[in-house]
Amino acid sequence: MNAPATAHDARALRRALGNFATGVTVVTATAPDGERAGVTANSFNSVSLDPPLVLWSLDKRSASHPVFAQASHFVVHVLAADQIELSNRFARAAADKFAGLEPEAGRGGAPLLDGCAARFHCRLHQQLDGGDHWILLGLVEAFDDFGAAPLLYHQGMYAAALPRSRPATAAEPLPGWLGDNLLYLLTQALQAYQASYQPRQLATGLSSGEARMLLVLEQHSGLDACALQREVAMPATEIELAEMVLLRKGLLARGDTGHELTALGREQAATLWRIARQQQQDIQSGLDEQDLAACKRVLRALIQQG
Repeated sequence: MNAPATAHDARALRRALGNFATGVTVVTATAPDGERAGVTANSFNSVSLDPPLVLWSLDKRSASHPVFAQASHFVVHVLAADQIELSNRFARAAADKFAGLEPEAGRGGAPLLDGCAARFHCRLHQQLDGGDHWILLGLVEAFDDFGAAPLLYHQGMYAAALPRSRPATAAEPLPGWLGDNLLYLLTQALQAYQASYQPRQLATGLSSGEARMLLVLEQHSGLDACALQREVAMPATEIELAEMVLLRKGLLARGDTGHELTALGREQAATLWRIARQQQQDIQSGLDEQDLAACKRVLRALIQQG
């Protein structure tokens, strides 16, 4: 058994912490002088139901801290699965993150964003020192539960929640209406595929985010920051972290037109493609070719309708 790593390597520690999947929130507030602030945070957590307390943490270097420190209230927006762009907007440094938005004012003037899964309207209860972050405790005074599917964050990448159920064996058909429910069958098939694929991919020594970034750049070298963020579906901070890891491992180099894979990087990308092809072959080995071709046609048709 390998000895545990020490916590002195902040990058390695952050990468390990990325194994804990979280939701994604945007927290907003307005200072007494009218200045607004909004930040993306995945540190949101429930603390107590009686009294109703929640917390989140803010980097002490954040330019938004003075607003949150002075504001009487803040609002935590739990983002819905289709709000990646909103998450990226409030994760980036910008003079006015609310440009083009017309949010209503909530308690204490805190801006209210629409389309999220839930909102928690909080009075600032306490600010605690938490190392390189401030921990902000909020007393929940009201909340909105919109019931939308949430946006998730895992291993530096955005993700979506899929319902997990007990898999059925060949001799045990799926119960009731689930046996004919397309969404259920698709999600269960995806989970079965990932369960055997991800260990193979992680065995290369790359996180899921690093592997995805490597494969995107292998297909599209020289992407600018916005195009790269769109293709890999990762926050800018995680792209920067993955970039540092890939540069340090000699898999990536900075070129005149953007990032380019080194010879070692192309070799690693080829290994990832071989793993993906082998996985596909293993999955398809027990299927009839005509059934498989029909399945692919149906999936392409579903994608086009989406």
